Amino acid sequence: MLLEKTKLPDLSKLCIFNQLHQRCYFHQPLDSITYTKLVQHSTRSGCLLRGKLAHTHIIKSGFRPCLFLLNNLLNMYCKAGLIDVARRLFDKMSKPNLVSYNSLISGYTQVGAFDKVIEVFIDARKVCLKLDKFTYAGVINVCAQTGDLKLGKLIHGLIVVSGLIEKAFLTNSLIDMYCNCECVDQARFLFENSNDLDEISWNTLIAGYVRLNKKEEMLKLLISMHRNGLNLNTYTMGSVLKACCTNNDMEIMCGEMLHGCITKLGLDVDTIVGTALLDMYGKKGELNSAIKIFKIMPNRNIVMYNAMISGLIEAESISEESANEACSLFCEIQRQGLKPSKFTFSSMVKACNVVEDFVYGKQIHAQIFKYNLQFDEFVASALIELYSLMGSTVDGLKCFRSIPKQDIVLWTSMISGYVQNRQFESALNLFYELLASGGRPDEFIISNMLSACADLARGRLGEQVHGHVTKIGLGNFRIVQNSQIHMYAKCGDIGSADLTFQETENPDVISWSVMICSYAQHGYARDALNLFGLMKEHGVVPNHITFTGVLSACSYGGLVEEGLQYFQSMKDYEIETCVEHYCCVVDLFGRAGRLAEAENFILTSGLKDNPIMWRALLSACRVYKDTVTGKCAARKVIELEPQEASSYVLLHNIYAGYAVQPLAASVRELMQQRGVKKQPGMSWI
Repeated sequence: MLLEKTKLPDLSKLCIFNQLHQRCYFHQPLDSITYTKLVQHSTRSGCLLRGKLAHTHIIKSGFRPCLFLLNNLLNMYCKAGLIDVARRLFDKMSKPNLVSYNSLISGYTQVGAFDKVIEVFIDARKVCLKLDKFTYAGVINVCAQTGDLKLGKLIHGLIVVSGLIEKAFLTNSLIDMYCNCECVDQARFLFENSNDLDEISWNTLIAGYVRLNKKEEMLKLLISMHRNGLNLNTYTMGSVLKACCTNNDMEIMCGEMLHGCITKLGLDVDTIVGTALLDMYGKKGELNSAIKIFKIMPNRNIVMYNAMISGLIEAESISEESANEACSLFCEIQRQGLKPSKFTFSSMVKACNVVEDFVYGKQIHAQIFKYNLQFDEFVASALIELYSLMGSTVDGLKCFRSIPKQDIVLWTSMISGYVQNRQFESALNLFYELLASGGRPDEFIISNMLSACADLARGRLGEQVHGHVTKIGLGNFRIVQNSQIHMYAKCGDIGSADLTFQETENPDVISWSVMICSYAQHGYARDALNLFGLMKEHGVVPNHITFTGVLSACSYGGLVEEGLQYFQSMKDYEIETCVEHYCCVVDLFGRAGRLAEAENFILTSGLKDNPIMWRALLSACRVYKDTVTGKCAARKVIELEPQEASSYVLLHNIYAGYAVQPLAASVRELMQQRGVKKQPGMSWI
């Protein structure tokens, strides 16, 4: 019945299957050639059922297959991914030949069982078979994928001894292996000392240079390839374009030159090259050029759509217009009848995250279910981020739990989501679960856990995390060191924070900024300013966070004039001043009792309608019991934020401090009239 439903491409194959169908009833064997044709056709067409039927008939009819037929069966099972069945068949062979071993090596490589590949290779050598280029190429491929340079060199030596080193096929495999093992100089030596090279040899070495970010050598090799009269094909140009994806001046010029060369060669409408061009311009942020290329492409596949969508959402400042354009492209994919991939959905979820369009994000989630991609780790990670941004960590956890095998990226996304939503206890519990399952946290998870300890002010727990970091060898990651400084500082242990900073090799701007802010928050104003001076001596350019810490230090230390000088010096570093910096200056004046100057600064800052500025002034008025300026500041902040209870409380405390009870009572009445309620205080004690 199965055979009757299957359409064969020609009459001869139909006759063969009819012959098999008729003899099934009498268990009569066919000849070896007929069986071989059936198995070969099943392998080519991908219809494993036909091949299994032929194999079943061979067994039931008692036919004794020759080695050629057995090798075809072995090849069929290996290509179908049924490696266990293939191995059982191989083990039953009385005298497997080199083709048998090569098929099994190919099958194990296909399913990623690299240790088994080495075992089969060793077995082939033990039975004294004369290995050919396909045997060696299969093992070299394993060395390339696992990065096993030692074994790769050993296989290279065996190839030299066997006399096969002059074969371009093996030379190309060796070049790829050395490049994957980051020994590109060895690959270049092999390339230059080989007599039999082809276009694949050149393309492999170029791809190796691109992978290792050796752009100058890549360009020189490309020019040499062109001068030697070899064709610059789609794979060549696709590789070199990957090296031109940044905004470096040289790479911009190089990318434009390559684009011109591609157009001259007539490769600009090729799908592979067109996708690479799209990717290049998209990563550079040149969306107009990317869109032009996308529109002229005649045959757009899903990879090209993915590159265009990715370009739209990878921009430094994605606009709502770009996000809408990405959504339009997604709709076009569906109209064209193309099947979205996991990369399509991941990009679309990211677009929803950026513009915070959570309704559309849920619709995309429904489409993910439709295409049965909800169990993919790549897609699930993006969904967890979406639900975390929505504040729905419950839905994020459902996505996390639905994945059969969670990788470290998923754990990081879920723990980060909890910390982002200030659900620190849940983050800690999930971290404990990761450790209990035998998982090894990465530097990003550790950074999140240290942040959770900092916000919970649980210094003892932070020390335990620090100890675990030292144990698993993640202590040298800059992101971990910076988080440790922040954690110790927030837990009140400025000494440990300073020690961590001193142990940090080549601290970056974040390290310096965190330490400066820590000193400022603990009232060590002069230490913070001295550290800022040391930072400049080391040639580290400060950022806006650095200046927030410096201005806070001046404020806590009463260094008004010095603070104003630092505020003015921000222009020298081309740092745009923001609300935090202006608030620090208001606080600087306020702590020094210069309330009139603080008020005047607010009025001339261009941020007079920002309630944070007036609230800072109101706090200073309470300290210095200035009811006149305080009343003015309170009126302004209440006008801007009529439902914010803290402003009413501050004004009430100013009046109460001056024993002006009628005015204090009037503030309480105003709160009652407007339905403003003070949130009760909370404590961990």
